[in-house]
Amino acid sequence: MATQKQSRNRRLNMTERAKQQMDIQFPDHPDELLWHRKLNDGYSTIPRTLPLAMQAIDAQSKGQPAGHTLLCLWIRAPDHPFLTIEAPATFAAEAGFDGERAVDTWRRRMRTLRDLGFIEAKKGPTGDFHYVLLLNPNVGIEKLRRADKIQTVLYGRFRDRLIDIGAQSDITDYDDYLEDLKKAEAKVAAKASKTPKGPTAFANASAKMTSAPSKPKPRTRSRVKEE
Repeated sequence: MATQKQSRNRRLNMTERAKQQMDIQFPDHPDELLWHRKLNDGYSTIPRTLPLAMQAIDAQSKGQPAGHTLLCLWIRAPDHPFLTIEAPATFAAEAGFDGERAVDTWRRRMRTLRDLGFIEAKKGPTGDFHYVLLLNPNVGIEKLRRADKIQTVLYGRFRDRLIDIGAQSDITDYDDYLEDLKKAEAKVAAKASKTPKGPTAFANASAKMTSAPSKPKPRTRSRVKEE
């Protein structure tokens, strides 16, 4: 059991600190005019770095900014990175597109998000973006950096934000994944080089390479964050 001194010295978490500051700055503000995640319905879980990802995306899609389209996807996601888009017109409207070509405009933005590495998609009944997988935006920004497609100042803010929220491991996990992928590819290449030459041997080697996994097995995360 914590002593009285220990209780006094315990650091407040972000929520507790915000509540104390609100009581000072906005005392007696009616709760009916506020939105509380634990009291009001209809909340969504999104990465804290998403605003920076949106800036990076818009900078790469000048004239056709796609950052807001990504935000709408995350807002619609069922607390899971996979979502099914059964009504593209609804997503297009929420992203700010209207008129006869609203869905076509939305699909162009979706292609931008896919090409920049922030989503993956598969075709379904409603078109090319019926099934959508939301990728880690922190990895997406890092990919832009390594491709020299993000401003240095914006990337600096991104790395500062990762430190603030304790998410630097996203980048190291990505590096580990790339290293595992490289090792897996090298292993397949080494096996191919040891295969005896000849028509039959070549056919067997090709079959083995085709059946061999092109990606390493995903790492099991050491912990799953819970609130």
